[in-house]
Amino acid sequence: MFDLVAFIPRAVGQGIPLMCGSTGETITQKSGNLNLGIPGVMYVGAISGVIGAFYYEKSIPEPGTLNPFLAITIPLLSCLLGSLLMGLLYCFLTVSLRANQNVTGLAMTTFGVGFGNFFGGSLIKISGADIPSIALSRTSLCFSKSLPFANNLGWFGKIFLSYGFLAYVAIILSFVASFIIKRTRPGLHLRAVGESPTTADAAGINVIAYKYIATCVGCMIAGLGGLYYVMDYACGVWSNDAFGDRGWLAIALVIFTIWRPNVGVFASIFFGGLYILYLYLPTGMDHMEYKELYKMIPYVVTLIVLVITSMRNKRENQPPESLGLPYFREER
Repeated sequence: MFDLVAFIPRAVGQGIPLMCGSTGETITQKSGNLNLGIPGVMYVGAISGVIGAFYYEKSIPEPGTLNPFLAITIPLLSCLLGSLLMGLLYCFLTVSLRANQNVTGLAMTTFGVGFGNFFGGSLIKISGADIPSIALSRTSLCFSKSLPFANNLGWFGKIFLSYGFLAYVAIILSFVASFIIKRTRPGLHLRAVGESPTTADAAGINVIAYKYIATCVGCMIAGLGGLYYVMDYACGVWSNDAFGDRGWLAIALVIFTIWRPNVGVFASIFFGGLYILYLYLPTGMDHMEYKELYKMIPYVVTLIVLVITSMRNKRENQPPESLGLPYFREER
């Protein structure tokens, strides 16, 4: 029998990394930058947080002396710093040097995955683990700690209140980003830069600054998705290549949500549910051959969604007009 109360929290847990990635990429694309390096950014954000947590735990001789504030702050700041550097690198190459955005993004994805695997493997060797993974269970407990009264509220507490603080941060960031983009003057300027940087520049808007800020902020939010996956969903366990292809699904969600971060909250949870649906469908001996087909569900749905989205003719459903195009002020 399908257990909906057990399914929804796991779907939300799977959806939070997608939510962070799609929100960050939406902010980036609103500035006209097409950052296909989001999967690499999420890897770098995750491994940067793991490095910070690893060395903090290593400096604590006794488990009971771990400071919860530092256990959260150090990995969080490390994650944000690593993601910020990736955003600055992307902007330097594509905005300042005007390199091709598609090639740069793909190169950054390859670099980010390699960066994460290299330092992840190095930490595994330093820790002397017998298996190819590293467990940061003490730090994970600080990240995954839920509200103390959640267990006393039955199904309501399990569905809505049983998550770590990063899950709620991701949801709040999505709604705040949507409000800023749609309802504030900086959001109007950001959309103007993405639609027509030439017109925005002529109106006195600093195009370069908006592209840098939007891309860097977007990368930092995306990096939080990687940190959440390792520290909360995976219980502090880092394994090379364990993050999978969630970064690519996050980019696809940007198109699915029509560049609206608030819609991305629900879309991410929906796709998170599709990602683990095969675990809750019949998989007995009579259904073993269908298990791999079940795993294909999120990707099939993604293809269908992208086809349907591409058929929308309304202007508000289209990507920013200058998306992926370098801006040459000299040609204005």
